[in-house]
Amino acid sequence: MTDFQGSRVLTINSGSSSLKAASYEMGEKEALILAVEIDRVGISGSRMRITDAHGTTSLDQKSDLPDHSAALQAFFTWFEQHDSYQGLDGVGHRIVHGGHHREPQLITPDLMTALEELVPIDPDHLPQAISGIRFVSRSYPALQQVACFDTAFHRQMPRVAQMYALPGHFYDEGLLRYGFHGLSYEYIMQELCTLDRGLVNGRVIVAHLGNGASMAAIQGGKSIDTTMGFTPTEGLVMGTRSGDIDPGALLFLIEERRMTPQAVNRLINKKSGLLGVSGTSEDMQDLLERESTDPRAAEAVQLFCYRAKKYLGAYAAVLGGLDILVFTGGIGEHAAPIRERVCSGLEFLGIKIDAGRNRANAPVISSDDSRVAVRVVKTDEDLMIARHTVKLIGRGG
Repeated sequence: MTDFQGSRVLTINSGSSSLKAASYEMGEKEALILAVEIDRVGISGSRMRITDAHGTTSLDQKSDLPDHSAALQAFFTWFEQHDSYQGLDGVGHRIVHGGHHREPQLITPDLMTALEELVPIDPDHLPQAISGIRFVSRSYPALQQVACFDTAFHRQMPRVAQMYALPGHFYDEGLLRYGFHGLSYEYIMQELCTLDRGLVNGRVIVAHLGNGASMAAIQGGKSIDTTMGFTPTEGLVMGTRSGDIDPGALLFLIEERRMTPQAVNRLINKKSGLLGVSGTSEDMQDLLERESTDPRAAEAVQLFCYRAKKYLGAYAAVLGGLDILVFTGGIGEHAAPIRERVCSGLEFLGIKIDAGRNRANAPVISSDDSRVAVRVVKTDEDLMIARHTVKLIGRGG
């Protein structure tokens, strides 16, 4: 995927209370060297787990890490003592919200200023990402850094797909549908190019179903519409996010129930979705195991599938038909019952699932006589970040 031979890059993905990192050797072959997961950052009982390319655990350590800088310091202290640190050429960061940026950017002071201005739009993710960038700048000033935006893939959506039906000045001020999961969609489209270049240029719907869930309509390789909007809360039912909800319901909670905006934010982002409907769990596998005995678990699964099916039909209409449907993300890749239920009854769109292939999580789960090819493709946002990073650093170019 790159012309640069032997470049070694590190990717960093900062969540609100987590941090993931991965080291890659990039050249004719793309090789994962190690992967890092740090959980409960800023919470008592932080845990750092580092595995090699084969999944063998190199470190599994618990210690309190008060913030993301402390988490990165703990990782780099370990990293510097190992061969994988030697020859590191650059660091790529996943930036959830990139505003109007249409492509990855080398990190500069001007870009940092622009990211700071976006914090009010994305207070749950950007501060941690900015903290990570600053940590690397302070500790390793010679390393080039690249910002990879989760919104960039959708910046070429038609204006009508980006608009809310509000007075025009709000759009001009940046209140519009940005879309997210762009790095995942971009990776999936590159993978499809290697699998079937003819289909990838046609009408594609990608369903990224996981704890965070979204769907995108893609035509000619470009995003035409996507379910997430101004924030990642819009659209599908997710693990703890509500997805679509009447704005009037939120006003009712604030005005009549006297909930603060902060409390409403926690409700729709942390306490809703599968967790809120089931009352017990945000984990789809757990809900599937209990749906036969727990009506609320069954209802959560039903609502998740219903919303996904509704958007699938809507996006087939937007595209004027459908050539290929791709399932990805933790649920999309592993939960055969969910794929089956989302596709059930959509034969009129040309979608027919082979039950055996679906149960086996086969790469192609559509039947031989299905007009629409239905695929299961594992996504890799970290590798997408690594590809962008090595292209931009260009060995100093």
